[in-house]
Amino acid sequence: MNILIMVALAFILDLLLGDPHSWPHPVKIIGRLIAWLTKKFNRSSYSARKKKWLGALTWLITVGGSGLVTYIVMRLVAVNYYLYMVIGTYISYTCISARQLAIEAEKIMKSLQQNNLKKARHQVGMIVGRDTDKLSAEEVTKATIETVAENTSDGVIAPLLFLVVGGPVLGIMYKAINTLDSMIGYRNERYKAFGEVSAKIDDIANYLPARITWLLLIISSWLLHDDTREAIAVGERDCEKHLSPNSAFSEAVVAGALHLQLGGPHYYFGELVKKPYIGNDHFVIAANWHLKRTITMLYLSSFLGLISFELIRFLIIWE
Repeated sequence: MNILIMVALAFILDLLLGDPHSWPHPVKIIGRLIAWLTKKFNRSSYSARKKKWLGALTWLITVGGSGLVTYIVMRLVAVNYYLYMVIGTYISYTCISARQLAIEAEKIMKSLQQNNLKKARHQVGMIVGRDTDKLSAEEVTKATIETVAENTSDGVIAPLLFLVVGGPVLGIMYKAINTLDSMIGYRNERYKAFGEVSAKIDDIANYLPARITWLLLIISSWLLHDDTREAIAVGERDCEKHLSPNSAFSEAVVAGALHLQLGGPHYYFGELVKKPYIGNDHFVIAANWHLKRTITMLYLSSFLGLISFELIRFLIIWE
């Protein structure tokens, strides 16, 4: 029951506060650790085989260390129930990023409304991995929609699932897995060998959450009176049209529900990566409406996910 309370309070805190940059955040520490290990282990003079083994060691240190530290902290504060709940709630809160994801998307939307494309490119570059310095306004909008859709799974539904199942310890371990993938899980020359283990395990960890998010977004499209039939059709047809086995699941539903075409080729670190298109080629994107709608779908599916996960765990506990 304590975990259910923690996660519910954490979700509320996220909606109220977002992620203030000045606040202490475990993911920032995890990111610094990954950057340090990458600098030490991912050297150009090493063979691909050695990089792969060192990449696996980086994963073990990061994920195992994050889980162990969180477990020790939770054990230490367990001597006082209220302290245990406060610390557990705060750690859980740092695993969820619905509000901050929406905030970043809203910043980009505002810049586009003000015709400040340069600023919008910089802002979207803070939340996507692709090169953004030459994107058009429509491409900036698409990149933002894709990120909000994909991170509905990675940034909200998946953390909620792992938190409800295993509390703050499993939640932080998931965030470590996801952060590793976002930092070193690329298929370019620099990271292909070193980040291979991190990328594969992230795919495994997100396999179920991505498919749950697919369903939740379809339900959300129906509740919002969007094109649910198209959401299902495109969601089924294009859900695997991505280099990642999971990322296209949420993008495909959003593309169908909102009559968008997402995906396509993008530049990463100066290299063109050819990706298939997701969705049908409809009209030009209306930045303001489509972005707002995607954010609404993010919030609604997140709420549905929280209620579903908590209810299932509650029923299991009280069987």
